[in-house]
Amino acid sequence: MSKELIFGLVLIALLVLAPRLGLFGGGCCGLNRTKTFSTNAIYIANKICPVSGRQIGVMGPGVQEEYHNKVYHLCCGGCISTFESDPEKYSKIADDQFKAAKNNY
Repeated sequence: MSKELIFGLVLIALLVLAPRLGLFGGGCCGLNRTKTFSTNAIYIANKICPVSGRQIGVMGPGVQEEYHNKVYHLCCGGCISTFESDPEKYSKIADDQFKAAKNNY
């Protein structure tokens, strides 16, 4: 194999794997932001992103958003704007998932 081909393959592998490994700031979108939540916020332990339907942690560490004193987990920074566009809809999805999971135990 030529050096150019090997270099190209390595570059492609890095571009594909780097976000999952957190090399560009974490999360699938390279977004790593620190947020402060209300001191009395309730952490909803949702395991599925209410926006994308993906399992939390599959695309990196995920992010959290607060709505009405509840903190919801999202799979990545790319889901933040969608969640914020209709927080009532997506928080209800997460709340329903959490209740269903809680009832299964």
